[in-house]
Amino acid sequence: MTDIELTMRDIYSARARIAPLAHKTPLISSPALSELTGSEITLKLECLQETGSFKPRGAANKILSLEPGAQQRGVVTMSSGNHGRALAYVAHRLGLRAVVCLYETVPANKRDATRKLGAEVVVKGSTYEEAMEEAYRLVEKEGLEMIHPYDDPVVIAGQGTIGLELLEEFPDLDTVVVPLSGGGLLGGIAFVLKSADPKIHVVGVMMERGPAMVESLRAGRLVEIVEEPTLADALAGGIIPNTYTFELLQKTVDETVLVSEQEIAAAMAFALERHHLVVEGSGAVGIAALMSRKLQHLGKRVAVVISGANVDMAILMRVVQDHLDCR
Repeated sequence: MTDIELTMRDIYSARARIAPLAHKTPLISSPALSELTGSEITLKLECLQETGSFKPRGAANKILSLEPGAQQRGVVTMSSGNHGRALAYVAHRLGLRAVVCLYETVPANKRDATRKLGAEVVVKGSTYEEAMEEAYRLVEKEGLEMIHPYDDPVVIAGQGTIGLELLEEFPDLDTVVVPLSGGGLLGGIAFVLKSADPKIHVVGVMMERGPAMVESLRAGRLVEIVEEPTLADALAGGIIPNTYTFELLQKTVDETVLVSEQEIAAAMAFALERHHLVVEGSGAVGIAALMSRKLQHLGKRVAVVISGANVDMAILMRVVQDHLDCR
């Protein structure tokens, strides 16, 4: 399917490898979204993972794939929050040193959660790229092993285990809607689903503010963007350099959608009100795309990945109150 060093055997191996650290998440129906869209809508609740996002799948697969010597030297990453927290969790469970490089606008709740799991948190610069430079500096200086948030076939394989679970629980799905940032989550799921049936329609969703991967896919080349404040902070950041995910997404993704801050906020409020789910902005973009009717193609049996729950409670309460005030 693609030149990436990835096979379905890698996905199945990843599932067995990560089982002690990343659990199978529920798939629930959404009657309200089904009524709104006229399709059967189900939600894949990755927000219920131990660290509040899908990220332990990829982090665990990569760390557990390292040679023992590399593990013992310790691991490092850069993150907009959720991957760093997952890395800290996996390293803590395995008794390994972990260093997480964040940038200044990463929300305080995500920084604190990462520290509480025992990771060394380094805050460097105002952008994802500056945090990335610091992480690679530590690789050279201290011999730490880089665990990339998305652009690594082993990490992608870990995220692809979600695709296996979707096929097993919802084998007749014809559309999947997935949050998109660097492309590890969407790429892994798309690889699995397209390997099973190329006719499955794969949709990636980003926020309108700084959608680096969507702009790159639409341009047919990697492009730089200006980062902007957004409720979907976990999807923020540039994607240059990129070795794997851009090409993988070019070959497996059928449609991309952008949603506004208002649409993301409405989706967060919907998740809490209708499903009693705490969902961060990045995890709610798929719901936002359905609620705003932005998909060009919507099948009859649709799975929406809810990727994370790590939102500051004050922000969520403000979003919900603003939503109630607008009724």
